[in-house]
Amino acid sequence: MTTARVWFITGASRGLGRAFAEAALAAGDRVVAVARNIAPLDDLVAAYPHSLVRFSLDISDRRAVFDGAERAFGAFGRVDIVVNNAGGMLYGMAEEATEEQIRAHFDVNFFGAVWVSQAVVPRLRAQGGGRILQVTSMGSGGGMASVGFYGAGKAALESFGEALAMEVESFGIDITNLQMGGYDTGLFSLGTTATDPFPPYDPLRAELAEIWGDDAGPDPATAVATIMELVALPHPPRRLIVGSRSYEQVRELDRARDRSREEWEYLSCMAPG
Repeated sequence: MTTARVWFITGASRGLGRAFAEAALAAGDRVVAVARNIAPLDDLVAAYPHSLVRFSLDISDRRAVFDGAERAFGAFGRVDIVVNNAGGMLYGMAEEATEEQIRAHFDVNFFGAVWVSQAVVPRLRAQGGGRILQVTSMGSGGGMASVGFYGAGKAALESFGEALAMEVESFGIDITNLQMGGYDTGLFSLGTTATDPFPPYDPLRAELAEIWGDDAGPDPATAVATIMELVALPHPPRRLIVGSRSYEQVRELDRARDRSREEWEYLSCMAPG
């Protein structure tokens, strides 16, 4: 009989975090679920009273994160899979964003994941291994107008995740950057902080709205099968694009970058470095 795994999921009250928690519990695993607001998890607690532990945690608070990690590992005696999922959206042009908004955004989307990683790595090493899933984005390889700070935070987390993977692989700890596609997670509603719009950007804002349309993307539950197969792999990839449509979009972006690199090869190679 397969031993139940233990998951530690941040941002577990909605969206992808909630979907991953539901899938893990349905598979017979146990879950420690944290979020700032844990009230939306009431129904899961009722359904899985012995398999789900939840508590409120602000991942932007480093000391609270370390205390929370200790509590998470103590809940079931170990943690096998850590999912750095908590995050938000800062929507607006670069010029519009205030220092307070930018710093608050990175405190959650980047530094929060760093604090969680720092808190869990010693414990994973001590128990002989484990997995960390860093939820990044299919758009982390490049910036997009009006969501530049979101992309920057995810790109930073992507780079951090790859470095961390090299540092901890000898301890039996696997890191995978989950380059998530556009799922209907509530990110652009409940999870969004919007800047005060500057009129000069109104035409571009309207153009972007037309390009993106009203499609919120598929239900996060449709990504669950991919994640459950991923965590069962003995040797998982360090990067995984999640979503067939997103996979094709990233491939096309990569092709465009390759064409641009080739076009300007002569200029790049003029310098000896």
